[in-house]
Amino acid sequence: MDGDWCSLEELGPLSQLTRLNISSLENVSSSSFAKKARIDEKVRLSYLRLECTSRIGHDGQLVKDEEGIPEKQQRGIEEVFNELHPPSGLETLGIRGYFGQRLPRWMVSTTVVALGCLRILTMDDLACCTELPNGLCQLPCLELLQIIHAPAIKRVGPEFLQPNHHWHNHSQVGASFPRLSRLDSIGLVELEEWEWQEQVKAMPILAQLKLEKCNLRRVPPSLAFHARALKKLFIYDVKHVCSLENFASVVHLDVFRDTDLERISNLTKLQKLVIVECPKMKVLEGLAALLRLNLEDYDMQTVPRYLQDVKPRLMLMDCSLPLLTSIAAGKHGPEWDKFSHIHQVKAYADDEGIPRKKYMLYTRDPFRFETNISFSAIARHGIAPSSDQWTVSSGVFSVHTTCRRQI
Repeated sequence: MDGDWCSLEELGPLSQLTRLNISSLENVSSSSFAKKARIDEKVRLSYLRLECTSRIGHDGQLVKDEEGIPEKQQRGIEEVFNELHPPSGLETLGIRGYFGQRLPRWMVSTTVVALGCLRILTMDDLACCTELPNGLCQLPCLELLQIIHAPAIKRVGPEFLQPNHHWHNHSQVGASFPRLSRLDSIGLVELEEWEWQEQVKAMPILAQLKLEKCNLRRVPPSLAFHARALKKLFIYDVKHVCSLENFASVVHLDVFRDTDLERISNLTKLQKLVIVECPKMKVLEGLAALLRLNLEDYDMQTVPRYLQDVKPRLMLMDCSLPLLTSIAAGKHGPEWDKFSHIHQVKAYADDEGIPRKKYMLYTRDPFRFETNISFSAIARHGIAPSSDQWTVSSGVFSVHTTCRRQI
């Protein structure tokens, strides 16, 4: 023992452990030391975290001073992890900083069934892995899967979803990832393709999916077809996806900085939609259940025309001060026809470094329109709102400055 630290060999006799975090595994000189830890014999262990020092930088790639990890080091860490086989009763597993090319043998299809109690799996900073493990889809209890920062993965192939023949014939569920309710894929920065064959049943109770920071060209149509319990879908910084369609069960969709996204359609149960900095967005259709639309883009020069094709009860907009000034002209301004059909609109802009200092609040029925944008500021935009509208707006100014922060 050295303070609170011990060697892997000293872990061997500790048979009653329930939680274990092993870090700096890159310093283990031989897999024989890992074997002496006897991880697979610790039958009471429910939580295990295995860590190496991360080689991933802030951009999601190998750190700049890394010219590649030597093959000898990669083989060495693979051998160490192969000897850290978790016990069959493990419920939570975290792997961080692993830099082998191949994931441990106990994560592939022929042996992963031994982890039949695993509920939560997090894999973070997989610097050199080129494939996701092909056995995870067999785990009958897996509920949460997080894959974070895996810059060498360019494709998710069919092996990720298809169980091996033996398991498929004996499974009562008949679907891959039968209990998975949440999947997060974050920072697979080179990922371009996710293949999901139409006949492959998978993720029948998936409720939440996050795809963030990748080059995926499309979200597989089979996801919308088979993941019929999906309620929340978050697509952040996915550069090449052009459309999101036919997710019949989704009620909440966030799209952030998806620079090529043009169309969102046929999401018949969608109630909340958040669009942030999606400059090519052109089409919103088939969103009959939409209740709330949040729109944020400080580079917008005009209110998007696609708003005319949806009718949420509430729209919340964050935009530039010049655009807000144009909106604040109300029915006398150029933006009015794009949002006047919406029951309630709340639009904000930052001013003098103060977030949301300026605002416009509008209710269709009963009609109410107010703003703290000055008459002179609107007039400088070449727009002259009627004096009766402006008088009403000024009369209720103080009421809404105290209430609007509750939104």
